[in-house]
Amino acid sequence: MSSTWIAISIFAYFIFLFIIAWATSRNATNDAFFRGSKASPWYIVAYGMIGTSLSGITFISVPGKVGTAHFAYFQVVIGYLIGYFIIAFVLLPVYYKLNLTSIYTYLQKRFGNSTYKTGASFFILSRTLGATLRLYLVINILQYFLLPQGMSYYILASFIILVMILLYTFKGGVKSIVWTDMLQTTFMLIALITCVWFIKNELQLSFGGLLGSLKDKGYTEIFMTDWLKGNYFLKQILGGMFITISMTGLDQEMMQKNISCKNLGEAQKNMITFSFILMLVNLLFLVLGGVLYLYCQAKGISTPEMTDNLFPTIAIQYLPGFITIIFVIGLISALFPSADGALTALTSSICIDILGIHDNKKIDEGQRTRIRLTVHFMMAFVFLLFVIGFKILNKQAIIDLLLKITGYTYGPLLGLFMFGILTKRSLTDKLAPLVCVSVPAIIYVLDINANRFIPGFNFGPELILWNGLLTFIGLFIISSPTPKLSTADSEVFK
Repeated sequence: MSSTWIAISIFAYFIFLFIIAWATSRNATNDAFFRGSKASPWYIVAYGMIGTSLSGITFISVPGKVGTAHFAYFQVVIGYLIGYFIIAFVLLPVYYKLNLTSIYTYLQKRFGNSTYKTGASFFILSRTLGATLRLYLVINILQYFLLPQGMSYYILASFIILVMILLYTFKGGVKSIVWTDMLQTTFMLIALITCVWFIKNELQLSFGGLLGSLKDKGYTEIFMTDWLKGNYFLKQILGGMFITISMTGLDQEMMQKNISCKNLGEAQKNMITFSFILMLVNLLFLVLGGVLYLYCQAKGISTPEMTDNLFPTIAIQYLPGFITIIFVIGLISALFPSADGALTALTSSICIDILGIHDNKKIDEGQRTRIRLTVHFMMAFVFLLFVIGFKILNKQAIIDLLLKITGYTYGPLLGLFMFGILTKRSLTDKLAPLVCVSVPAIIYVLDINANRFIPGFNFGPELILWNGLLTFIGLFIISSPTPKLSTADSEVFK
């Protein structure tokens, strides 16, 4: 399959995407950009969130890791499911009672302005790193297999993709994204199912025979029982649970879509439906990984040294041209939902949490729109800089790096919200930033010295839990009992 036909397919796909964005963003207001005018159908949000949650990292990294880690990633997925239930029945009721546009406004109502700005700042840092890491992975794959090598071509490809994302998000925001995400999730799932089905048939296996072959090779092993290792099942499940609570429940990008539903009941239906579908899709990605390794063994193909390259290597170099196109469209579809949602959510957080345009009565709707557009374009430029930076660092096995970053940057957010919801104490607001900045540094020291304290011991995804707990303890130290509940608490504890 020539690069020309692949480029034409990507262009046609983008035109289709842009038409949907244009149709859904007509007459869009700032409220439509930030909250979808609270009119998003819950089932559309639930379906579209699959693409946002999975992203290019799941599409590429999860199948590649099956060769060494087998199905152990499913331990984390089990934790995800538990986390989604906690979000649905603990966090979403808080957000809807307070009628929030930015979920970090809760911290302002509960503790004060310094805590509020700290929480929003950690989100901005976390989501910028996570979104650009995902962008880097996909653009790097596209360049490696389809484009000339060299930094200038990489920068050009990054620029074009970010311009595409800007074109269909700058006006409609969340109102458009809930519909474009639905389209992109569909293409991603088509690519996943088609690749599994085609390779299964190439291996002349029934579905039952395929599962039997995967089991015989040991790929279907899920639960790891060595407690010293980072992949120990309790570490993975707990880590997955708290990663979900943090990266979804305390993340403006994901909650921005949930609070765009008409009411709490619909948002909860969205969350529960989405969580079970996501669990099945993740399992199918693991099956895909096993299928790819079986295919390599059957055809005598050497597996790439970098496991992230396994799926694209097979799809682009060894499968028919129509499968290559389906793979590339699926990869782009996995990229866009995480990038467009992040760009919109970061714009919302900066405008509302940092610049305070909603509370500023001195500016009119037109000025708010101009500020929003300026921030939106500025964040796209920041994305470009970060994507270039990751290319220079040239990191691989991205899913491990992402989970590690999550443990450090979302931990303080987890501690802040846990403290606010689980206690009625008040904080010394000005000291909260000090606690939230200090704790990740302490966790980092513990992480790199874990083997010294307990020989053979390694932290896994549960690192985010220790980060959150230590933040909670630090906040407790700078807090005091208060007989009078804040505005937020009076609603939460009703």
